[in-house]
Parts: sequence; structure tokens; C-alpha cells
Amino acid sequence: MPDLAPDLSLHQAIRRIEALIARADIAGGPGDARFLALYSLGLRPIDLTLRGDAPIGQTGAERLADAVRRRIAGEPVARILGEWEFWGLPFRLSAETLVPRPDTETLVEAALAEIGDRHRRLRILDLGTGSGCLLVALLSELPQAFGIGLDRAYGALATARANAALNGVGHRAAFVSGDWCASLTGAFDLIVSNPPYIVREVLPTLSRDVRLHDPRLALDGGADGLDAYRAILAGVSADPHLLGAGGILALEIGYDQAEAVTRLAEAVTRLAEAGSFETVGLRQDLAGHDRVLVFRRLDPTGPRPRC
Repeated sequence: MPDLAPDLSLHQAIRRIEALIARADIAGGPGDARFLALYSLGLRPIDLTLRGDAPIGQTGAERLADAVRRRIAGEPVARILGEWEFWGLPFRLSAETLVPRPDTETLVEAALAEIGDRHRRLRILDLGTGSGCLLVALLSELPQAFGIGLDRAYGALATARANAALNGVGHRAAFVSGDWCASLTGAFDLIVSNPPYIVREVLPTLSRDVRLHDPRLALDGGADGLDAYRAILAGVSADPHLLGAGGILALEIGYDQAEAVTRLAEAVTRLAEAGSFETVGLRQDLAGHDRVLVFRRLDPTGPRPRC
């Protein structure tokens, strides 16, 4: 158990935690110690200023030592806290949800850019909703929208439902069990997804915090990482009522998958009888990596693009 004396001040405890984490050679963010201290002691960020010189006390020292022990063992800070921030909103986590990542905010930005008027009525579908972070973030920006989040994991659905209520959009969201586009009826104006896209043989090489603490179901994209994209593109294309003409499909992708996913969409367009897609754009995340592909559903009665 890490040595944290009860007479340490909050500031001293944070410095001590930083040293313990560094000594354990754990790859973490610069704010890990602060997050753990605030969580363990039940404090707010403002308390770093108001109570920074106050001792943490015996109970606080014990709680903080337990959190630090978990962090040194490799458990991510978000898993220890049980929640994480996305799009400026709090999201609770469970064993069946990914930790929301800043890169995924690129998908929210891309979807909002295509919608334009944020006050019109919209129906949104989030495939593989997980914690519900995508759908809840979008509903927070679109006051007239209603959304459905779909996931195979019942634990994820319960977590997403709780997050929608936590962020004040529960009355405009529904969460249902399902496998991609199966058994869904439209019409939706916007479909978003951050599907599993990691190549299966790469999974054992992922960092320890991801490999041991994120749900495999949300990571495993199959032999080539594209299984989910095949299912989504085929499902949306097969049903002309699921995504209406002019509707937007926005997908998070791996940094090296833009060309492969675009080719899948082109192949679906050539084969589809119910409609087709055109590529609207490719967006990069803050690190400059390809992160989001945006497609628009074309009118099935109109001319198709040449692929």
C-alpha cells in the first residue's frame, strides 16, 4: 500500500502521488494525481485553492492510498473514478463501455457541421452507443432532436440511459438492444457510430490500460478491422427508409482506414438497389490523424455518382 501519511496537506499528497506514479513507470496524464486526490477526498477543483494546505486526514489517506494502488497496478484513472468527461459533460462508465476519448469529439464536430440549423427537428441514431457519449453530446447541442442509441451489451445500455438522464436529455433519448441496423425502422436524419475497428491480431499489442480494462466487444473489428463498417454500410444501404435522402452517416475510423472504408461505401453504392452514398468529407483529429468519414445518402431515384 502506498505510504500517504494523514498529516500530509492536499498539495503535499498530490506531489507524493506524482512521484509514486512516476516511480512505477505508469504512462499517465499530468493530471492523474490531482484527479485521484479530488475523487478520493470528495473535493472540487476549487478546493485545490481553498483547502490546499489542509491535512488529508486518516480516512482521506486510506482512500487515496487505495486509489493510488489501483493506478500503480495499471488501472486507468477513468476506471478508478468511474466516470469521465466528454464534450464538457460527465459520463459514468461501466465494464461494458469504453472510456470516452477526446478524438471521438471530432465525430460530434463533424455531425454538427453537416446539420447546419441546430434548432430543426431531427432523429438521430447512434450505433454501438456504449456510454451514450455521442448521442448525449449531440442532443445537448440539438434541442429539438430525438435520438436512439443501440448496443448489444445490456450493461452499456443501462449506463447510457443513466448518462442521458444525468445530462438532462433522457426525455429525448431511447436506448435499445440490437446488432447494428437489424430490426430498426427509420427514418433518421443522422446516423453516427464509433464502431470497433481494431484489427483482431493487433489486440494483444494494445497498451495495458486498454487491453485489460476496455471491453473487447467494443475494440475487435475482425480480421481486417472492417467488419462493423461492412455491417453498417450494408444495413443502411439496404433499407431506403432508415436514412432518408440527404441524411448524414458519420463514422469514426482508425487513423489508417479512410481509404478502405471509402472503398466499402463505393462497393455498397454499386450494388445497392435502395440507394447509395456520396462521400462528404474526411476529418482529422487534433493530432492530425484521419478520424471521421462523413457520407450523405443520395436519393435512390436520382442519378448515382460514378465510383
